[in-house]
Amino acid sequence: MATVRIRIFIKATGEPVKRANLTLVPDGASPPLRALTDRSGWAAFDLAPTSGKVLVEGIPRFQGRIEGELNIGLWSPLTSGGVEAQGAPGGSHQGSVAYASMQTRGLRVAGREILTDSEGYLVDLSEWSEDFVRAQAEVEALPLAAEHWEVIRFLRDHFEQHGIQAQVRDIIRHFRQVWGPERGNNHYLHRLFPRGGPQKQGNRLAGLLRTKGEH
Repeated sequence: MATVRIRIFIKATGEPVKRANLTLVPDGASPPLRALTDRSGWAAFDLAPTSGKVLVEGIPRFQGRIEGELNIGLWSPLTSGGVEAQGAPGGSHQGSVAYASMQTRGLRVAGREILTDSEGYLVDLSEWSEDFVRAQAEVEALPLAAEHWEVIRFLRDHFEQHGIQAQVRDIIRHFRQVWGPERGNNHYLHRLFPRGGPQKQGNRLAGLLRTKGEH
């Protein structure tokens, strides 16, 4: 009998999901198999290669070929049963990036309070709205102009189309074509978003995730 190993981790941080209840449901008449992830986020099953689905805390998170080692990255927390399995900003499948030790704060948006992390990134990505942009920009003392909105919409559109956040060179290339070389450059974009440039402050206002190598 072969061994199937499944790793569960949080996409936003790379953090392993420990002590999570996994249920492996093979296609056909085979009974479900259950296991807990260890401290590294791994769980092992004695099972020949098969197709089926994997549930994490009762929520379907994967369906397809199950063999060898399988890594399942989640945007959403395990407790959000109503969130799509691969919740992500910019599209229809949005979710939360909460994790157990996250420090949060409330932000008043359009008459109700929503949660951000300690820097102002949304916890529940589906709560992004233009009202959120205005409220968070006020917290960051950033007067919004038309150019800010152009960058924010570009960042969200790029994620929706490509499934990844735009790198600095992608942002510069786009706005050099749209605005010309005098404004479509790194220096000007950092003047628009002085707290880390478009890849940090821009992503934060756009309701996207933290990126590696923010500057």
